[in-house]
Amino acid sequence: MGDQEFVDVLSVPAVVDSAMTDPVVVTVEETYKVAVAAAEHEDVGNENGNGDSSVAVVDEQVAVEEIPVPTTEEDRLWAIVKENAADFNAWTALIQETEKLDNILKIQAAYDTFLAEFPLCYGYWKKYADHEARLGTPEKIVEVYERAVKAVTYSVDIWMHFCTYAMEKFDDPEKTRRLFERGLTFVGTDYLSHLLWDKYIDFEYSQQEWSRLSQIYTRILQIPLNQLDRYYHSFKQIANSRPLSELRSPEEAKAAAEEAVPVAEDATLADDTDEPPKPEKVGGLTEAEELEKYLAIREALYRKAKEWDSRIRDFETAIRRPYFHVKPLDDMQLGNWHRYLDFIEKEGDLDRTVKLYERCLIACANYPEYWIRYVQRMEVEGNLDLANNALTRATTVFVKRRPEVHLFAARFREQEGDVKGARSAYEVLSSELAPGLLGATVKHANFEHRQGNIEAACSAYEAALQLEKAKEESRAFPILSIQYARFLDQVVGNTERAQEVYTAALEFLPTSKVLWEAAIYFETLHKPGEKQVQFVDALVEQATAPTRPDGSPGLSASDREEISTIFLEFVDLFGDVQAIKKAEARHRQFFPSRRATVESKKRPSPESALTDRAKVHKPYVAVAAGPALAGPPVYANGQAQWGAASYGQQTGYAQQQQPQTWQQPPPQQPAPPVQPQQWNQGYAPHQGGYGGYGGYAAYGPPQQQAPPPQQQAAYGGYGQGYPPQAYPQTAAGYGQEAAYRPPLPSTATPQPQAQAAQAQAAYYGSYY
Repeated sequence: MGDQEFVDVLSVPAVVDSAMTDPVVVTVEETYKVAVAAAEHEDVGNENGNGDSSVAVVDEQVAVEEIPVPTTEEDRLWAIVKENAADFNAWTALIQETEKLDNILKIQAAYDTFLAEFPLCYGYWKKYADHEARLGTPEKIVEVYERAVKAVTYSVDIWMHFCTYAMEKFDDPEKTRRLFERGLTFVGTDYLSHLLWDKYIDFEYSQQEWSRLSQIYTRILQIPLNQLDRYYHSFKQIANSRPLSELRSPEEAKAAAEEAVPVAEDATLADDTDEPPKPEKVGGLTEAEELEKYLAIREALYRKAKEWDSRIRDFETAIRRPYFHVKPLDDMQLGNWHRYLDFIEKEGDLDRTVKLYERCLIACANYPEYWIRYVQRMEVEGNLDLANNALTRATTVFVKRRPEVHLFAARFREQEGDVKGARSAYEVLSSELAPGLLGATVKHANFEHRQGNIEAACSAYEAALQLEKAKEESRAFPILSIQYARFLDQVVGNTERAQEVYTAALEFLPTSKVLWEAAIYFETLHKPGEKQVQFVDALVEQATAPTRPDGSPGLSASDREEISTIFLEFVDLFGDVQAIKKAEARHRQFFPSRRATVESKKRPSPESALTDRAKVHKPYVAVAAGPALAGPPVYANGQAQWGAASYGQQTGYAQQQQPQTWQQPPPQQPAPPVQPQQWNQGYAPHQGGYGGYGGYAAYGPPQQQAPPPQQQAAYGGYGQGYPPQAYPQTAAGYGQEAAYRPPLPSTATPQPQAQAAQAQAAYYGSYY
């Protein structure tokens, strides 16, 4: 193979064998049952008690009593891992306990089940193979290693251990070489792959295959490895110590022979000339020149690899844990992986991109974001086979308990036309992984609606509502009910059924202010003009009652007062005089003391105001101003003159005692108009949903709106301490602004800016 051929061999993207990466999904319960069944049917006549771990049909006369009974500690640990298969510490304790028994069947059961849950733990694959070497057969050892390289294909360490075993045990050198080449296909360009390359060099050195050894070095010099300099200097030592004919590959030797041209002797030179003999030439060049040319080609490859190494070294050295562990990675390493992937993706080399992602997904296997990113990148590259392979591994093995990756899988498979796969992902979420998960329920229902299956969409909502009803305190129930009613009303077009959802939800959870507000808003949209106020008034009367008809407590006092305040604004706009009178009377009846308290806090009595002012209205005594005192003259006329700082802005004793200079009062400015309280734009009729609820993903307590800023004093004397207000703006005042304030139904065209802002509010959050 020529030099150019060595360059080309690594430029071809590696084909990821599906057999090397397809996961074998085995539950703890299934593996344990298979292992126990195998132990019960094992033929006691088999030497050392070894045999196939699969269940086989055997004679009924098997002496089952000779199989060792599990110890108490072993039983206890098996119970723990069957209850929680993600308990890594319990697994390691179980393996240690099982290894004490020296029973290969029990060891196999423990390792098989553990490695089905944590397949990236290459160290345990190595220990498993060592146990088989001690208690099993050579065939089982190779079987374990083959399973290991399929489970963690891009691990340098597991390939190194497998090849080391082959060097020691395989009789056929070609079989060992094929194994080395197979491993190097996947991990040969890993920055830390020198472990495997060193083993390959040792093997060929032991075989005294100098030509093969030279070819290995030539391949290494094209890769930006961590120890590239060491390989370069080692290769030069070998090249200077062995004849060039031994170092060349058969292809290179053939090419050199074809280039050789015989040199004719000069007839004019006598045989007894005194000139020293000329060095032997090959193709017009001496052997030293040929060697220099041979090394120059390798040096060019080395320089190019060093240039690439300088670009990636910072990323590589920041990787502190390239192997898998259940402990979380720190933010620095997680960010470094993202930056490294960004860099490689920009280079546009698919082979490098795939291999870096696979390396990343060993260290970051427990982080769904990297799996999702890998799938999306392979989709962009047009390689759907790799994308689906990675998604399958993520959802069945590595992050199978994370809802976000299943939500992403459902959306990805739907977009790829795999409706069955998408529905299966939603069913896993709703039935096994996260029953009642709000975001999953909404997306599942919308998916079924897109497939034209309205009843299945409604069933998804109803099943989730039943699960939430079974909980003692469900924060998702109100929002889930609102989303269901919204779906029925705006998507299905069944207003009556939507109203039934509100009615049933309020009967089950009458203490939810969010539900009451949504139901009130629903009535304002769907009842005709004259009956609109009547229907809303009936709902408000139920919501603001201190107790329910059955005697149970209703909403809290603050929530009831807030709903009543909202209705006062509504009825003032749409109701007649009698309706306004009735609403105000009810409000005074239910909340008299709270209003009085608020008024007393907001507006102090005149006597107290005079007392406060007397404290600051003291005669000003002029003091002799030195030369440095600049500004307008001061007057000792016994009258306090006020500047820009108004009475309402004087807050401390030190401020009150500061000398006040006379300033010409500015012209009287009209008081700013009082802004009427508006219903929250989340309830705007032109908006498709209840944006005021803040989304279904993370419902929390309502956020109180900030009060309007205080206006600066219009006159240089007393500041506007009490600006005119329609209602006191206090936390519990008569004019309190509701956290969820529906807009008044109106036929006016909404403003373009408001429309754009509402359009930007995504109905969904993100895929993950």
